[in-house]
Order: sequence, then structure tokens, then C-alpha cells
Amino acid sequence: MLDFKINKQSCTRCGQCVTECPTRIIAMEEDGFPSITIEKETLCYKCQHCFAICPTASVSIFGLDPTNSYSLAGGYPEPEKLETLIKGRRSVRRYKHENLDPELFQRLLEVAWHAPTGVNSRQVHFTVLDNKDKVAQLRNEVIAGLARLVKENTLPEGMESFANFARMWEEQHIDVIFRGAPHLLIASAPKGVASPMPDCLIALSYFELFAQANGVGTVWSGLAKSAINDLLPEIRPRLGIPDDHLIGYVMAFGKPAVHFARTVQHVPALIHRVL
Repeated sequence: MLDFKINKQSCTRCGQCVTECPTRIIAMEEDGFPSITIEKETLCYKCQHCFAICPTASVSIFGLDPTNSYSLAGGYPEPEKLETLIKGRRSVRRYKHENLDPELFQRLLEVAWHAPTGVNSRQVHFTVLDNKDKVAQLRNEVIAGLARLVKENTLPEGMESFANFARMWEEQHIDVIFRGAPHLLIASAPKGVASPMPDCLIALSYFELFAQANGVGTVWSGLAKSAINDLLPEIRPRLGIPDDHLIGYVMAFGKPAVHFARTVQHVPALIHRVL
């Protein structure tokens, strides 16, 4: 049940919820108020466009109270500051050896989960290592697994460099794979949804920008993804990653031990304007 309700005391019957509905399942009744018939409820994308667009907070769906939502009026960041955030984003490879505040940690995940997904499937799964001890344990498992593959001479062709990464940790305690970060985030999604890989990458992009806005450093770790997903797949079930999930990517993060002073200057964007 969608539990689609209209506050007829405040509804102005403007019809915006009707015209904005992607599946066109909302219609005006004879009394001029919007409604959704039972037979059309299964077509709902659950996007909440009707809920978000109502100017008088008269629409409720799924039992949600519109007064609990943030108002968008005056709430967006200034374009120049958002531009600086995007251009100033840097991969962080040096971290403080301390955990994030749990409330901030949870807020980063909750905000990132608002990222768009194909057909609004909302099936991105966040597997998180929420303290440095858990990351250290995973690192030890990965290094031990890589050492075993080296000893058995079973590292796949093209991935021989992982032998060096394992040796660098064992001999010098240089963490090339996890970069010494205290936290790890693995984004995965069911292979059967419309766009599992893009869904994961978009969610991590949202996570990264909001993290950096909160003073949290991040780094996209393709090496960690390869180690967990390709070289040592036995680690996946230990981390609780569902068998039918595709791992989109892995992100390490935490309080940065380095601070950048300015944006970089890339070459002009590669743009082709179709005539």
C-alpha cells in the first residue's frame, strides 16, 4: 500500500503532483483533489516526486510526514563554493590513526544513500568497516592471502604487482592497498537491478563530496577492490557481501593527515559539440 493521502485543508489543487509523476498514476478526482487508484499502485517508482513538489506540504505517501523533510528554499550551497569543493577534491593517502565520530560516520552514509539509482531501485548496499581495528584485521587477512598466492605462484597475469604490495607491508609497513585509512566503505548492488555498477559509483561520488565537505578525506581504492573481489573472493562472505552482488568500488576514508591549500589547474575539458 502506498498510503497516498492528501490534506484537503491545505491542498490548493494546483495539480503539480499529477504532472510531475513519472508514471502518470496520479489523477485529479471529481472533487479536484489528486488520488491514486488501487490498481495503479504497483506502477509507483517510489520516487516521492509528488511528496517533494507539493508547495503546501499537503501530500503524504508511505506514511511520511512532509514536515519532517528539509525545506529546499535557501538551502542550497552557493555555486562558487560547490565549484571549489568539486575542483578542490583530492585523493587522500595519509590519515590520522583515529576513528571518526560515530554520528558523523552515520550521517555520511545516510546522505550518500540519497544518491540516484536506475529505476529508483535503491538497492546499493554499504559494507562498512567502522573502526581502524577492523581495517587492520582485514589488511592482515589480505596480506596473508596475497603471500599465499605468491608462494603458490598463482597470482593472475597482470596482477604480479600485488606481490610487491604485500612485501612492502611486511618489510616496511607501507600500506599501498588501504593507505592506512581507519575506515573502509564497499558499495555493492544486486546484479539483477537495472544499473548496479553506475548506482554504486554514483553513491560513492555523493559520499566522497559530502565527506570532504565535512573535513573527511577519501581515496578510491581499486587495489582493495581487486584484492577482495578478484584475488581473494573468500573474503567477500566474511565481510557479509551478498553472493548475488556486484562490487562497484571500494573507498577508504578517515581524518586526513594532510591538507591541501588550493585547487589544481587541469587542461581544458574535452568537449565535442554536435552540429
